[in-house]
Amino acid sequence: MKIVLVCAAGMSTSLVVQRMKKEAAHRQLDVEVIAVPMEEFDQQVQDASVVLVGPQVRFRLAEFEKKAKDYGVPVAVIDPRDYGMVDGAKILDTALSLIGQR
Repeated sequence: MKIVLVCAAGMSTSLVVQRMKKEAAHRQLDVEVIAVPMEEFDQQVQDASVVLVGPQVRFRLAEFEKKAKDYGVPVAVIDPRDYGMVDGAKILDTALSLIGQR
């Protein structure tokens, strides 16, 4: 399973990625979590299981959803509170629920 986080530059979500990976390991889930800048969305969506969009780029949600639909990939905005608290467990739960893996 591949979870792609999209943010403005691909760096602001690095701590979120670390926390999500730690939580996935704790749950013994085989999950790849990566953060990419908006400009790399087109390249990454093709083999993603789910895409989570950082709150700072939610203004592009409709565009991302339209492109992801061609690949059957669900897209959602990360809850700003979870993002701000760097709550890897809750963000991982969101991703898993979008693909029916909860």
